[in-house]
Amino acid sequence: MKSLLHILITIICSHYIPQTSFAQTIQQKVNQYTKANEKKWIDEYLQFVAIPNVTRDTANILRNAAFIKNMMEQRGIKAELLTGTTPNVNPAVFGEIKVPGATTTLAFYAHYDGQPVNAAKWTGGLNPFEPVFIDKPIEQGGKIVSAANGISPEWRLTGRGSADDKAGVMTILNAYDALIKTGAAPTHNIKFFFEAEEELGSIHLDEIFTKHKEKLAADLWVIADGPRHVSGKKIITFGVRGDVNMDLTVYGAKRPLHSGNYGNWAPNPAKLLVDLLASMKDEKDNILVKGYYDDVIPLSASEKEAIKKIPNIEETLKKELGIAVPDGNGKSFVELLHLPTLNINGIRSADVGELAANIIPTKAEATLDLRLVLGNKVESQINKVVKHIESKGFHVIDHDPTEEERLKYGKLIKVTHGEGYPAQRTPFDIPLVQKLVKAVQSTVDYPVVLLPSAGGSLPLYLFEKTLKTKVISVPVVNYDNNQHAENENMLVKYLWEGIETMAIIMMMEK
Repeated sequence: MKSLLHILITIICSHYIPQTSFAQTIQQKVNQYTKANEKKWIDEYLQFVAIPNVTRDTANILRNAAFIKNMMEQRGIKAELLTGTTPNVNPAVFGEIKVPGATTTLAFYAHYDGQPVNAAKWTGGLNPFEPVFIDKPIEQGGKIVSAANGISPEWRLTGRGSADDKAGVMTILNAYDALIKTGAAPTHNIKFFFEAEEELGSIHLDEIFTKHKEKLAADLWVIADGPRHVSGKKIITFGVRGDVNMDLTVYGAKRPLHSGNYGNWAPNPAKLLVDLLASMKDEKDNILVKGYYDDVIPLSASEKEAIKKIPNIEETLKKELGIAVPDGNGKSFVELLHLPTLNINGIRSADVGELAANIIPTKAEATLDLRLVLGNKVESQINKVVKHIESKGFHVIDHDPTEEERLKYGKLIKVTHGEGYPAQRTPFDIPLVQKLVKAVQSTVDYPVVLLPSAGGSLPLYLFEKTLKTKVISVPVVNYDNNQHAENENMLVKYLWEGIETMAIIMMMEK
């Protein structure tokens, strides 16, 4: 006999759930209200994106927090700033709406901090904190366009944070606004939580959760972060990878050496480092670090079934990104999202190009990005990599080498790492989650994509660990948004569709 879960997945993925008259009515009201308020909301959003939001820029982060607080209060949401126990850290912005007769609480999360910017890399006259509209992505020849005569839903709004993740803040708050202004009160109590340290790994989030545990209690957290599916379809993501970075520094001589006079004799740290990195993967991209995959918790039968239903977008990505043969040893793009990774984020040693000199450098550095899946533990994955390094003859230290260490060890490497956090994954069969899936599905006439785990990382494990609550991600932005990079952009029509999605969730079945 088929399980109830299997039946649910089959219905959702193979035959979309037709809209009920109730869902259609709410959706129509929200969309009509959105259409009538597009200019007002966009003007507000342009002001929001124009406020610099680099996480470590505390003064401007506080300006962002004040702006969000004002947005909330204008919509009838009493707002406050929440902090943990560490002084002078970026605050979260919190608000709560209690609905008469509601027996469950939904909490909505987005973050308002952003990655650092290099303005010189932004092309086409774009400025990270002077948002404008472009008619298509810059990489496709997009040009700045004027919104004087209206805004096309196919345009992009540019600026740091326009997609990651001020779009989440904007869609959540305007979804609530649209419901209230059209007379459709939410069916659940609603909590709003906007974080300001996500791009640093949410280093104080657990402090905030612990200090305000009772205030932040909810039956389900809904995360508005990350991109929709590459096909453009709406997506619900049930988990995320964990993440930790490792910094490696290999040492050579104490001063730069003439490559003619000392070549073949003095060890070259760049050569030692690239050899080490090359030893971590084989030619088919399998990670060779011993035990790296051993503690991975495999996908359940229902999760595997959902993966089979996800549209194949690899040819689209290959063409768009200029990739002839992807890595992965024949595994699909979606399969690879559910495996741990070991990526070289960057590598550096001396200079190249016009600045290159005939020297043997003194050191070589690399940063590794370890993405973790369910079952992986942060310290365990780090230790596996360290043991691999030691197996290649390196003496591992966590500081710059002393004179004694330089003379004692032929291959010296400094290894340090960040805090990191593990992966999280919510099961498909939780009743409230099933209702959320049904609600999102009611907004479209195609099967919503159900993804067991996203490739990116958020510290969602904290919601389970500290708040004892399950968490689901409902992304709203375009996949080609250039998040974390130059020319970040947000597809305008996805803002409107995101408002629609968040509103329907707030009104989902009790």
